[in-house]
Amino acid sequence: MVQLRLTPKGGRDAIDGVGELADGRKVLLARVRAAPEKGAANAAVEGVLAKALGLPRSAVTLVFGQTARLKSLRVDGDVGEIAARLEALAG
Repeated sequence: MVQLRLTPKGGRDAIDGVGELADGRKVLLARVRAAPEKGAANAAVEGVLAKALGLPRSAVTLVFGQTARLKSLRVDGDVGEIAARLEALAG
């Protein structure tokens, strides 16, 4: 599971690194151009994360947070490879 904080209507589609929530948890920060209407922002963030990890779009699925900024996404693939790519995204 990947924890992510999404900014819809953020002007561009991108992963912006890692942020820390008030409770100390670390999450990926992402933004998408899509508005949070009819699941458009959720679909966009799945695509952005898949592209950033070098995976097909079908490998990333939103599990929790359909109507919230904080989201949990399942990423299918080689765990070691995905972990290495996430670390690279985190800087």
